[in-house]
Amino acid sequence: MLRFQPYYWNLRNFYSHVLFCCLIGGSDVTQNETLWKYKGNSATIDCTHTKGPSYFYMYWYRQLPGETMKQIVFTSINSKDFGNFSTVKFSATKPDAASGTFTVKNLEPEDKGLYFCAVSEHSDTDALNS
Repeated sequence: MLRFQPYYWNLRNFYSHVLFCCLIGGSDVTQNETLWKYKGNSATIDCTHTKGPSYFYMYWYRQLPGETMKQIVFTSINSKDFGNFSTVKFSATKPDAASGTFTVKNLEPEDKGLYFCAVSEHSDTDALNS
């Protein structure tokens, strides 16, 4: 069984389970702390925040063991941008300003890692300054 928690992991029966773990940052943004899932299943992480309706941009990041953090997807209520990441492997929803979900499909042991969300505020000043 694979056990992964922030900054600590332990391998036992590696091939039967994949565990996802998430950073919980600050009191304004919350998400699942730990997910245990079987290989081949999907894992969905929920993220919510209480920062207000102008914080409707949500970002999902992943850090695999021994690697740097990478942004997988940027979402807003009306759009998603997965960049170079596959929508066959990953999906995301953003039903409203205060919540979103991120899913990793067809889990493999290589998917173990730290996954987390972040939010940012929409600003019209970006458009004015360009």
